[in-house]
Amino acid sequence: MIKWFFKWTFRLFLVAAGLAIGAAVVFLLTYNLILRNTIQHQIRAQTGMDAEIRSFKLAIMAPTVEIQNAKIYNAPAFGGAPFLDIPEIHIEYDRAAFLKKEIHITLMRFNLAELDIVKNQAGQTNIFAFGTKLPAKKSGSANVLNFKTQTGYNFKGIDTLNVSIGKVKFIDLTDSRNNREQIIGIDNLVMQNVKSPNDLAGLAVLVDLRSNHFFDSMIGSKNFKAGNSPALQDVLNLFGIAF
Repeated sequence: MIKWFFKWTFRLFLVAAGLAIGAAVVFLLTYNLILRNTIQHQIRAQTGMDAEIRSFKLAIMAPTVEIQNAKIYNAPAFGGAPFLDIPEIHIEYDRAAFLKKEIHITLMRFNLAELDIVKNQAGQTNIFAFGTKLPAKKSGSANVLNFKTQTGYNFKGIDTLNVSIGKVKFIDLTDSRNNREQIIGIDNLVMQNVKSPNDLAGLAVLVDLRSNHFFDSMIGSKNFKAGNSPALQDVLNLFGIAF
């Protein structure tokens, strides 16, 4: 009787262990897919734009997040064509800070291959329509509260930000003769200790120079040169680096 009891107990233990291992394998294979789908849904909910992320990986053993081949598509009012083409976002973060409800990014690579600015039939520009859908910002310390309100975390900054920007297009749905394209050609520009929009002012100036003032007629060179480009800030806001 005792032998029979231990034999079946052992069998039940093996079955339970097998189910646990199977569940763990399924989780490891699917949790990134679930997170990817959740991010795509949130982008749609917050911006009205469809998102397609080819690959999303949140590492379990290392504090890293990897997004590859992400595309954001314009709303139907702007033709539904791609808005942002982002081959890579690579993030390495401080795990100890994260456990304290703080976002401290030690390294971020941000590769923007293409940004398409579209003017629709009503004369509206997608970059501004996109900005109006994001939570309103306030000046000063309220910007920090804005990030915390959206994420529940305090933003502490990015130690090293590596940025690449390929090209920008302007598409006029009312008159295709106004369409134009500009190569920016920034490759692996490294910035240190990014904690506010002011820390991106140098990048904004470089983009303006590389674009031959491409943005002047749409955004205004004064604001753009001051490091206050809605285009760059809205791209960063979209992925949670909301200053």
